Amino acid sequence: MKYLLLICGEPATAEADEQAVEDAGPTIDEWLSEMEQRGVRLLGERLRPPEDATTVRVRQGDLLTTDGPYAETKEWLAGFDIIDCADLDEAIEIAAKHPVARHGMVEVRPFWTD
Repeated sequence: MKYLLLICGEPATAEADEQAVEDAGPTIDEWLSEMEQRGVRLLGERLRPPEDATTVRVRQGDLLTTDGPYAETKEWLAGFDIIDCADLDEAIEIAAKHPVARHGMVEVRPFWTD
């Protein structure tokens, strides 16, 4: 089953947490290497910061764009990974190993299947 891992962090604490993350467990390069060896990671990318986002909405036929994110939140989407796992338990185990899970959060969301 395919899952989307939404990698979310807090920009204010990200730099301070980098050293703690390195001290606490595997680095992102080590996580990527393990997931590629296991053959579960299909795709993933880092995203530019929220300031570089453009929000697009269409209301009553009118195109509305807003620079930056639509809502102010404590955590922001920093990247994503698409994984293919046997079940939710394996997806959670993989998400828990992601370095950002130690200072931010990783949302695990299954793909819609028919």
